[in-house]
Amino acid sequence: MPEFKKDTVTLVSEQRYSISNVVKAVGTTTNILRRWIKELEQEEGGVRLSVDERSELNRLRREVRQLRMEKELLKRPAPSLRKK
Repeated sequence: MPEFKKDTVTLVSEQRYSISNVVKAVGTTTNILRRWIKELEQEEGGVRLSVDERSELNRLRREVRQLRMEKELLKRPAPSLRKK
C-alpha cells in the first residue's frame, strides 16, 4: 500500500480522527477511505499481499516461466553441427 494511503488510514485508526474529517482533508470519499482501511488490515493480517510482495511474486513467476522454457530447450537433442 502506498505511503499516502497508509498515512491517511493512520489518521483514522491511530490518531482517532473521524472518517468524515479525514475524507475532507485529503480529498477522497468515504467509500475509498473505508476500502483503504480494509486493505491495510488485510495486509497486516497476512490475508492480502502488499504492493512489494505482489511485484516480487510476479517477478518470480516470470523467472520460473523463463527457467522452465530453458530447461525444455536443454532437454532437446542438439542439432548436428556437421553437414552431410
